[in-house]
Amino acid sequence: MKKGDLTKSKIRPWESIIHSLLFFCGIISIFTTIGIIGVLLFESVSFFKEVSFSQFFLDTQWTPLFLDKHFGIWPLVAGTFLVSFIALLVAGPIGLLSAVLLSEFASERLRRTIKPMIEILAGIPTVVYGYFALLFVTPLLKRFIPELSGLNALSPGIVMGIMIIPMISSLSEDALYAVPRSLRDGAFALGSSRLQVALKVVFPAAFSGISSAFTLAISRAIGETMIVTIAAGQQPNLTLNPLQSIETMTAYIVQVSLGDTPHGTIEYKTIFSVGILLFLFTFILNSFSYWSKSKFREIYE
Repeated sequence: MKKGDLTKSKIRPWESIIHSLLFFCGIISIFTTIGIIGVLLFESVSFFKEVSFSQFFLDTQWTPLFLDKHFGIWPLVAGTFLVSFIALLVAGPIGLLSAVLLSEFASERLRRTIKPMIEILAGIPTVVYGYFALLFVTPLLKRFIPELSGLNALSPGIVMGIMIIPMISSLSEDALYAVPRSLRDGAFALGSSRLQVALKVVFPAAFSGISSAFTLAISRAIGETMIVTIAAGQQPNLTLNPLQSIETMTAYIVQVSLGDTPHGTIEYKTIFSVGILLFLFTFILNSFSYWSKSKFREIYE
């Protein structure tokens, strides 16, 4: 037997073990997802046996914990998307501009220094962000907006935007940085400025990655729990006024899951109906992210 064959025979068992381990990890993630979907579907079917779809989708009040019960989901949906929209207004421009700065204008040394500092924001616990919104941002905003409620959508929206800045900034910067240098050099050779190259050459070439970053950031904002639970309130108002107290879908799930609601009651089952709708929203957004990445992806030789 040749030396090379002997080496391969020694490596192959380890490769087989690693391959099996990776396959096992992949199977675990698939079955975990199937299990989550199964639980949500089973409990949601039980919920909709007692509550009709018209009550759930056509009513405009959400009071399942009151004597006069209403199961209209729209107040929770409106609160969720209102806070997420405010967060995107804050994180979008800041994250995208910082990504362009790091990719096109900063030196390599400055890039290696600033990017980890921005990403530190992603490591701060969300409960800290929640109390930061409640105890600092809200009192600060009330100095300029006296009619602002103590629990409102504006403050957690702003803080949530700060939280998702690293997601937009880091992923967008990676997409911009991956654009081939030859495209930049060609644009410079035609007399373009650095700003023109960044906005008219590099940005369109990296659009698929940037759109994916924004979509994932929105999904992260929609699924955020602790910030809105602490600072947004627990009043399911059907409103688009960010100065009022609202309740999001995740905050309601936390409210019912604290243990005061008896297991198996219709009030308890509402968390699964809210949960499966939240799952559908995030699934649609992630699917859109995958589609946009495939649709607008540019491949360069």
